[in-house]
Amino acid sequence: MKALILDAGCSARVQPVTYTLPKPMLPVLNRPVLELVVEHLRSHGVRQILIGTSYLGGEIENYFRDGSRFGVEIGYCFDGWIENGYLADASIGPAAAIRKIQDQSGFFDEPFVVSCGDVITDLDLTRFADLHRSSGALATLETFDSSGETPDNRGTVTAGPDGRVLEVHGTPARGPVAGAMANAGVYLFEPSIAGFIPDGVPYDIVDDLLPDLLRRDVPVYAAALPCRRFDAGTVTEYYTLLRQAMNGEVPGLTPPGAEIQPGLRVGPNVQVHPEACTIRGPVSIGASAIIEDGVSLLGPCYIGPGAVVQSGAVVDGSFVFEHTRVGANTHLKRSIANGCFCVTSDGVAVRVAESRLDWVLSDAGAQHQFIADPRQMLDALTRLADGQ
Repeated sequence: MKALILDAGCSARVQPVTYTLPKPMLPVLNRPVLELVVEHLRSHGVRQILIGTSYLGGEIENYFRDGSRFGVEIGYCFDGWIENGYLADASIGPAAAIRKIQDQSGFFDEPFVVSCGDVITDLDLTRFADLHRSSGALATLETFDSSGETPDNRGTVTAGPDGRVLEVHGTPARGPVAGAMANAGVYLFEPSIAGFIPDGVPYDIVDDLLPDLLRRDVPVYAAALPCRRFDAGTVTEYYTLLRQAMNGEVPGLTPPGAEIQPGLRVGPNVQVHPEACTIRGPVSIGASAIIEDGVSLLGPCYIGPGAVVQSGAVVDGSFVFEHTRVGANTHLKRSIANGCFCVTSDGVAVRVAESRLDWVLSDAGAQHQFIADPRQMLDALTRLADGQ
């Protein structure tokens, strides 16, 4: 199989975390969500992957490059558009991206997987593909029981006893639909699907393609295979994902570091004296972090590489990004923090600069930025050239 991973849009529901990162690059214990998605595809025999990029797409390309270090081949397809010289706050739509790719190269020459770059799953893709082939469907989508909850941005579907989809309830969510299953956002398409997608116009899978296929009486099936899903689509979902990762619940992901005492893992070059701190696991501390005496780390808790937590600080059920300084006597509770912002598990955000809270949070690496002024850098380079 081949695969297309969807990543586009400005990730507004996870701001401010996504001010400098596209959503699929959100770190989970210092590994991007998208890396876990790629690993899952590779584990089921997918060797060629295209990633649709738009907002901050360079961050993805610089990290994954050609995919060789992940055991796959990776290419990229820009599925945004430009308005008045600026990147628009939306994509051309995942279905339109399929048509664009197929028109360019005919890349999809066998059944292919389409999945979201912000959802980790342990879905058995091999069995999923077998069900797709045996049904004779042009499109198969994975569904799950949402227990009557309001559907998310991927909507819900209603299927008959044989699994054939009868109705698609798209976005925006309209509330629970009796007898409907939630759309998990994982699809398997035949290459001929591109012929049902109009050329040159924005076109979505849920809102446009699937309803059009049903109107044409094209066979679309739903598969409700057992699987776990870990979504990073909103701040609350992302925070929950981080807690699950620290509790060892996310497939393919183990809290990093060597366990030096029950519930405490540390990376190399970490400064911490557990006997001088209050530590309640699970806690993981990244490489080269500094934990001063008198700190309280109450799990699940993650301190990123190069971070500094000063004396008297309490990090309670919180996640501190790499190279972040948590000031003395600061109390972080159920939060995600870096040197620029702090956001609580329910989405309340504080920008450090705007709130003048740099005494609470700041960039731990700032002390190493010896040349902050471009004029100083130019002067240093001139003196170097003169042999001074």
